[in-house]
Amino acid sequence: MSTATAPAVALSDVRFAYKAGRDVLAIERLTIARGETVFLHGPSGSGKTTLLGLLAGVLQANRGQVQVLGEDFTRMSSGARDAFRARHLGYVFQMFNLIPYLSVKENILLPIRLDAGRRARLGTQSFDAAVREVAGELDIARYLDTPIGELSVGQQQRVAAARALIGHPEVVIADEPTSALDTDRREQFLQLLFRSCENAGATLVFVSHDHTLMPLFSRIVELGEINTAATVGSGA
Repeated sequence: MSTATAPAVALSDVRFAYKAGRDVLAIERLTIARGETVFLHGPSGSGKTTLLGLLAGVLQANRGQVQVLGEDFTRMSSGARDAFRARHLGYVFQMFNLIPYLSVKENILLPIRLDAGRRARLGTQSFDAAVREVAGELDIARYLDTPIGELSVGQQQRVAAARALIGHPEVVIADEPTSALDTDRREQFLQLLFRSCENAGATLVFVSHDHTLMPLFSRIVELGEINTAATVGSGA
C-alpha cells in the first residue's frame, strides 16, 4: 500500500512500557481512516496520553507497528520522527509546550518556520496573514506581541491550538485541548478545529474528559476496550 492510500493511523500488535516497567499499552489493532474525527475515551490510566505520544512520534513502541500516513514510526530514528511530526502533524499538548521567552506570534509561527513542507501549504498567504487569521479565529490576535509568560492558562491553551493548526497539518492530535477554556471559548475553538480539519482533509484524534463533546465526532474509540494492559489509576 502506498503512503498516499494508507490510512491516517494503523497500529498492529503494539506494546509500550516506560523504562523497565510493565506494559501500559497493549493494542492488537487500531486503524483510523483519513479524514475521520475520533474522540478517544477512557478512564485515568487507560493510556490515552501515552497513545497520543506514540501517534505523534514523541514516544516509540517497544514492539509492533505504529504507522502514521503510511510511515512506520518504529523504523524511524528520533530525529526522523521529529521531522515527520513537524511536516505532517499538529499537536496540542496537554501541558502546551510553548516556548516562554518567545512572543505569541513567534510561538505560532514555529511549525512553518521549521519545515518547508508546512510553509508550502500556505500557498500565497504570507506568514503574517496566516498568523493573524488563526489568531483572530481564537481571539488572541491582540496578544501577538505579548510574551507567553504574561498570558493566562486559557490564553496559552489557545496559542498552543493556533500553533498546531497553522500550515494545515494532515493529522491533528489534541490532548485535553479545551480543559482551560470557558464555554464560549470552547465552542469557538471546536468550530475552528473541525473547520480546519475539514478544509484540509485532515484526521483528528482528540482526547477529553468532557463526554458532552462525543456526539460531535464521527467515531468514538474506547481505549479501555482495546488496550489490554490498561489499569485504572496508573496515570497513563
